[in-house]
Amino acid sequence: MWKTYIVFYFLFIIVIPAFAQVNSPAINDEIKLANEYYARGDVEKAKKLYADIAKDPRRVSIIHNNYYFLLLSTKDFNVAEKYINRQIRQFPSALEYRLDLGLLYHYAGKGADKYFKKVIGEIAGNTHFIRIAANYFINQQLLTYAQLAFEESRKALDKPMLYGLEMANLYRLLDERPLMVKEYLNYLTSNPSNIKYVKNTLQNLLTETKDLESLEVALFERVQQFPENPIYPELLIWVNLQLKNFYGAFVQARALDRRMRSEGDQSMEVGIIALDNGDFTNATKIFNHIIENYPRTGNYIKARMYLIRAYEMRVKNTYPINDEEIKNVIANYDKLVSEMGIDQQTLEAMRNKALLYAFYLDQRDSAIRILEKIVNIPRANLRIKSQSKLDLGDIYLLNGEHWESTLLYSQVEKEMKETPIGYEAKLRNAKLSYFKGDFLLAQERLDIIKQATTREIANDAIGLSLLIKDNIALDSTEAAMRAYAAIELLLFQNKTEAALAGIEKMKTEFSYHSLTDELLWMEADISIKAGQFEDALDHLQQIVDVYGSDILGDDAYFLMGEIWERHLNDKDKAMEVFFDFITRYPGSVYSAESRKRYRALRGDFKEDAMMN
Repeated sequence: MWKTYIVFYFLFIIVIPAFAQVNSPAINDEIKLANEYYARGDVEKAKKLYADIAKDPRRVSIIHNNYYFLLLSTKDFNVAEKYINRQIRQFPSALEYRLDLGLLYHYAGKGADKYFKKVIGEIAGNTHFIRIAANYFINQQLLTYAQLAFEESRKALDKPMLYGLEMANLYRLLDERPLMVKEYLNYLTSNPSNIKYVKNTLQNLLTETKDLESLEVALFERVQQFPENPIYPELLIWVNLQLKNFYGAFVQARALDRRMRSEGDQSMEVGIIALDNGDFTNATKIFNHIIENYPRTGNYIKARMYLIRAYEMRVKNTYPINDEEIKNVIANYDKLVSEMGIDQQTLEAMRNKALLYAFYLDQRDSAIRILEKIVNIPRANLRIKSQSKLDLGDIYLLNGEHWESTLLYSQVEKEMKETPIGYEAKLRNAKLSYFKGDFLLAQERLDIIKQATTREIANDAIGLSLLIKDNIALDSTEAAMRAYAAIELLLFQNKTEAALAGIEKMKTEFSYHSLTDELLWMEADISIKAGQFEDALDHLQQIVDVYGSDILGDDAYFLMGEIWERHLNDKDKAMEVFFDFITRYPGSVYSAESRKRYRALRGDFKEDAMMN
């Protein structure tokens, strides 16, 4: 029956506002007065006036919502039923009035369920009416009827994936996570181009590990059900990355590369993310896979570069750092440049080599020569030239040549305005002012950098800004802050012994200063780099015990877990720390990571690796 009313429904939508336009000023004043009574809570006066206005069908649409709400809220069900039935007779195609009658039955407690199911059954074949009805039910908090409307329409139209996004949002309201995930996947099946939207939505909603694991299971089922659809493997890669199961992500990426013939693009992306997250083992596996399987593609040289980079990062994160290993990394970069020649990618290898010479082998002149060569190569792009200038500025700072450093930083600021590298140059100039004890100038520069386009640069600026503000507010002489900044400069210049002496002096002269936890953090970092992990744990434990509720408390405790896991190879102790971290610091940015580390140490990913 309702299919015949489609045309009339649209006429209703168009005609009723047209009727309202013919009202006279006096009639408009009457409606305005009724609305004022309604707003003031003068229920009886409002109802009486609305009832008079409602006698004219041309004005019903203007006052309907207010009038009908008053009738239902005051349980004036007989008047409400006569009123709404009159509207249904006058506008038989107006679905909302029929639903309003069901709402009356719901409030009165008489037959609403049977009535709503009857209406849903009559409109099930019309997607437009179903969406109107579902929105109505959601607005009235009758969510189960919205769900029923979508389900019945799917059956009537024999389209089991219809209304995927609407159903996902509905299950979100019902807090039915597994069903919500299923519907987002249904939506993606019909709208694969919206995968980025779904990823972003799920990332915001699925904050618990168990939710991501549930999504992973659902995706495996979809892969088996739709083996040719690349959307599900792509989402599986994404889920594994969220879980930091980089090997699992690689398995899916490898298969997707083969299916899509994408020359290792998916695997390369996973490898870089694994490397950025410190998973050097899996990053190395991935880059070796690309080198072996895609030798004549654009990813080949990129994979070779990243393979050396993975080796470099492993060496630089194994304490104490071995000079011979650093030299081996340099030899690998030399071999790559020799074989491939100088181009945009191998220029990065040259730059990395220069930094190793400067910061790890103390061969600054060699580093300067390499970086100046990069800067003077005509075909080198502006990004690598600018980055090399920043590196040169850092090396001059190592040498104590502050003026040369700031000239180079400022040059990059001007050349790369409003770019991440330009903001990085501003940050380095701000740090230089900080090292020199010019905190006012440092603050002015940091205030600008807080608007940086990258989160990392902005966060660094905010962190340094807060450090300065918090520690000079109650110290007009700025003596402690100057001493602390001087120690940071010594550490940047690799003058560790002098830095340790400065720390001990500060502990004596400023024993009760708020920088004490920062000094302990410095000592822990120095101990880690020296391979003295027990000493580092002692310093970090002091931070947790004495300053556990301050800004470095969660950082210190998380780092303790990392030391037990990565440097002392005591998985049981690491698991203990990470498990305790979750309850001790539930609001920390490291909370989710601690949960993942705990699960990984417990062996949750072993079965996945064996299956793959």
